[in-house]
Parts: sequence; structure tokens; C-alpha cells
Amino acid sequence: MINFNGTLLENNTILSTENRGYAYGDALFETIKVVHGKILFWEDHYFRLMASMRIMRMEIPMNFTMEYLEDQIQETLNANTLSNGSSRVKLQVHRNDGGLYTPNTNDISFVISVKPVSEDFYLLNDAFYEVDLFKDYYVSPSLLSTLKTNNKALNVVGSIYAKENGLNNCLLLNTNKHVVEALNGNVFLVKGTTIKTAPLSDGCLKGVMRTQLLNIIKALPEYELVEDAISPFEIQKADEMFITNVITGIQPVSKYRKKVFGNAVSKLLLQKLNVKIRLT
Repeated sequence: MINFNGTLLENNTILSTENRGYAYGDALFETIKVVHGKILFWEDHYFRLMASMRIMRMEIPMNFTMEYLEDQIQETLNANTLSNGSSRVKLQVHRNDGGLYTPNTNDISFVISVKPVSEDFYLLNDAFYEVDLFKDYYVSPSLLSTLKTNNKALNVVGSIYAKENGLNNCLLLNTNKHVVEALNGNVFLVKGTTIKTAPLSDGCLKGVMRTQLLNIIKALPEYELVEDAISPFEIQKADEMFITNVITGIQPVSKYRKKVFGNAVSKLLLQKLNVKIRLT
């Protein structure tokens, strides 16, 4: 079952070919993890969505409160008998049908879909995980590139490239040839006691898990957090690299070209992250 504007429908419900998310990528989405009915980092997801809708000049309905959308997520989980497990929730918002590039209206609709996931808390995946650069196309850094929109052609082509080359993931570069993120999350490098990630001004996604880790790292006196441009050459000198998103948590990278990494800091941060979840 999916939730379309507050009505529960069968998952085979067909959207119009005039749907602007389908026709023009005129849509936003949030990927959310829910554990036994508890929506993780819900406030961060909600305010990111509201800010993104404003940037996209969408009309935010008066009833689009945190409480309303939380209720709609819970109803969708209940309808799919997923309230007592862990789930991946996708909340999509698209501008309503009509118009060409210029829409007839800025009013919106939403769709909520859910899928089960196996892990309640974040586990360390220390299996072999190899990445490389994807250099066919580049991220053009701007406020739009920090949003989670339906315009993900670069990520799709990059994922196909990774699969064809036996890679677990690829790192995306911006037009300045700086490393900005992975195909499915933000990137962090560890060198000694310095933990570095790309700044939003370089065009990386404003990830919810990125925000959580920034706060955790800032509270660790033994480490220095740096938000600055990442050169591909820095990766070869790093002690550790990991990728973050709200479903996986922290994914340590084992290998980049001839460089092999450890995962000690990933383990530490993952422990801190799980403690934070339990306390909130």
C-alpha cells in the first residue's frame, strides 16, 4: 500500500503521464529510516524538505506540519504491517500536473511508500568495499545540487559505471574537480586526528546523516572537523574513508585504486551514532 495525499492505495496505482516529477523531475524526496515506529532524525528530514520546497518555489500546504506528515508515515507503515519492524520510507513531493517547463500551479501532492529493512540499528559492514572516481560527468555546484530531487541522471549513469567496472561505489567530482560525494551518500576522509568532508558550497547533498556526524565529531575533543574542498590526491594520503546515509549509517571504504584503508574511526563514530539514537 502507498499513501497518496492521505489516501491509502494499492501499490500498482498509476500516476498520470502529466505528472511533473515524471515529466520534468519537478519533485523532491526524503529517504527515511523508521525503527519500530520511531522515525529517526525526523526533525532534520522535515526541515530539509520544507527548505527544499521553498527553494523549488513549491506551495507548502497549511496542513504540512511535522505532526501531520508523521501521522501519514505511521498510517502507511500500519497499512503494510511494518509498525513493529524497521523500514525504509520514501516521502516524495511533486508539483501538481499541468504546464510545460512553466507549471500551471505551484500546489503539490505527496506519495509515501515503505519497504522493510533487516537492521534496527546501524551495523559496521567491514566487507571489502572498493570505490573509484566517476569522471564522465560532473556535479555543477549550486543550491540546487544540495537538494534531493528526481534529477538523478548523474547518479544513475555513475551506478551503471560502477557495476560495469566491479566497483561498490563511485566518487563524484564537481566542475572544479573536487570530490563532493559518493553516488549514494556523503564522503568523509580521516588523516591522523583530522576528519574532513566536502562543504555544501562544493555542491554536495545536504545529507541528514552528514548533519548527525558533524555534530558527533564536533563533540569529540580528540578530533578536528574540517569542511573544505577535497582533492582526489588527498584520498591516496588518507588513513580512512567512509560514506554516510540514513539507511546504511556509515559505510567504511576498503580500497581506492591502490590505497587500502582502515576503519577504526568508522567504528568509533558508529558506536556514538547508535548511542545517540537510543537516547533520542
